[in-house]
Amino acid sequence: MPAARTRRARAAVRRKRRIAAVEHDLTPTEWTALQDAWGGCAYCGATGTPLQKDCVLPISRGGRYTLLNVVPACRSCNASKCNDEVTAWLRRKRLDERAFLVRLGEVQAQVRTRPATAAVE
Repeated sequence: MPAARTRRARAAVRRKRRIAAVEHDLTPTEWTALQDAWGGCAYCGATGTPLQKDCVLPISRGGRYTLLNVVPACRSCNASKCNDEVTAWLRRKRLDERAFLVRLGEVQAQVRTRPATAAVE
């Protein structure tokens, strides 16, 4: 198992560098607004479980923690998606890709029009 721990440690260091290399501007208020707007996991709709921030465009592919790139995800969906492209992952999991994309657009429009987040466009 030492090799697995070393591999994980190297991956953690790489992830930390990727995160530090870009500017993230998602505020706690915006995160709360996103959770309220989605009402559960953005992918499977699960409620009553802790939600994690998931980047639609993963950090490893150039994404950032921003209002328009983050959705709330349950632990299961977030771990499963990993750094995959969201539409391919939705298809592979047999989740409704079109419904997610329509809802994503609706939530982004809704959250952008809120007074506290209007300046973050």
